Amino acid sequence: MSTRRQKRVGDLIQEEISDMLQKKLEDPRLQQVTITGVEVSPDLRYARVWYSVLGEAKEIADAGAALLKASGLLRRELSSRISLRYMPELVFKFDDTWQRGARVDELLDQIAAESQAHDSSG
Repeated sequence: MSTRRQKRVGDLIQEEISDMLQKKLEDPRLQQVTITGVEVSPDLRYARVWYSVLGEAKEIADAGAALLKASGLLRRELSSRISLRYMPELVFKFDDTWQRGARVDELLDQIAAESQAHDSSG
């Protein structure tokens, strides 16, 4: 369970990284990246940054590599934008929530279609 301070710091980091991705970084691999959330450790030393990318596996892998490469720059820039004693180390994790949601929708549609086929044949 996160504290109010962890939540505030995470929200601020998410907002600033999103802004930097739009305005500061010019890497084309990061154009379709969306920061979906940030979880900060209780000691505020680590921040798990969740991101999503619309695209195929190659675009997802490329975006992950670009974020890893830019993590030092992002952390430095964050330290100038946010006043914290220690700037958390950024750990980027792919957020596949939308993909899992799409798969659930697909399965529900399949079940509905099979149910209709079963009802019309019986």
